[in-house]
Amino acid sequence: MESEAIAEQFVRARLGAEALLDFPGPIPGTLNTAYAYQDRAIALWPDTVAGWKVGRIGPPWLARVGEDRLVGPIFRRGIRLAPPGALIDFPVIKGGFAAIEAEYVFRLAVDPEPDKTYWTPEEAAELVSSLHVGIETAGSPLAAINELGPTVVVSDFGNNAGLLLGPAIGDWRARPLDSLTCETWIEERCVGQGGALSLPGGLFAAVAFALGRCARRGLPLKAGYVISTGAATGIHDIRIGQSARVRFAGVGELTCRAVPAAQGSTRPTYNR
Repeated sequence: MESEAIAEQFVRARLGAEALLDFPGPIPGTLNTAYAYQDRAIALWPDTVAGWKVGRIGPPWLARVGEDRLVGPIFRRGIRLAPPGALIDFPVIKGGFAAIEAEYVFRLAVDPEPDKTYWTPEEAAELVSSLHVGIETAGSPLAAINELGPTVVVSDFGNNAGLLLGPAIGDWRARPLDSLTCETWIEERCVGQGGALSLPGGLFAAVAFALGRCARRGLPLKAGYVISTGAATGIHDIRIGQSARVRFAGVGELTCRAVPAAQGSTRPTYNR
C-alpha cells in the first residue's frame, strides 16, 4: 500500500538519522491523503503521542488545500523540560531539515468530547489548564520539506522533531495578549520578534483547530496533552553546531543547541 511504503521510508530515515534526497513516492495531492501517511507513520513510530504541534498554511498553498493550519504529533520522548538557563541539545539529521520556533504551549486539563469534531476558540479555552513557553525543534530527513508544500509537511509528522517545554506563565488568563512577546536569537543574531498576537486568530484558534482536525481523524486529544500553537517569531533554520535562544518577556530565556543525530536516537542529550 502506498501510504504504508511512504510512511515506512520516513520512519526508517528518522530512526536511522539518514537524509532523504526526495519525497519517497508521489506527493499527496490533498491534506486527507497526507494525514493518511501521517497516521501510518504514527502507528510505526516506537513511542506514544503526547501532544500536537500546530503550524500555519499560508498563500499560495492555502488556496490549494483549503485549510489554514496543519497538525503533527509530538511524541512523549520528544518532550523535554527546559528550565531557563539550561542548555538543551537536540538532534539534527545531517543533510535534512532543521529549524527552531518560539512557541506558546497549552496543556489540556480534561479529555475533550471524542466525537466533537468542530470547536470554537472559546470552547477550546475551557479545556486548558496551563500556558507554557517553549521551543519547537522542527526537523525532517527531507531538506526540501517546506518547499514542497503542506501535504509533504503533514506526511512527515508535520515537520516536528520535538518540543522543549519551558515554565508555565503565571496568571496567564489575566494577562493581555500584547504582553506575551518573545524574540529569537541564533548565534547571537536576532532572527525574529513576535508574540501571541503574531498568530492569526489567536492562541485558542490553534487549540480549536487541533481538537477538530484530530477528532475527525479518529485521534481525539486527551487530558495532559500539550499543544504548541505556532511559530511566534517565524521558522528559523539552524545548522548542526549552532546555538539558539528565545527570550520570553516576563518569563525567561530558553537555550538550545543543534547536534548531530545518532542512529536510532529519539531523545537528545540534556546539559547544564
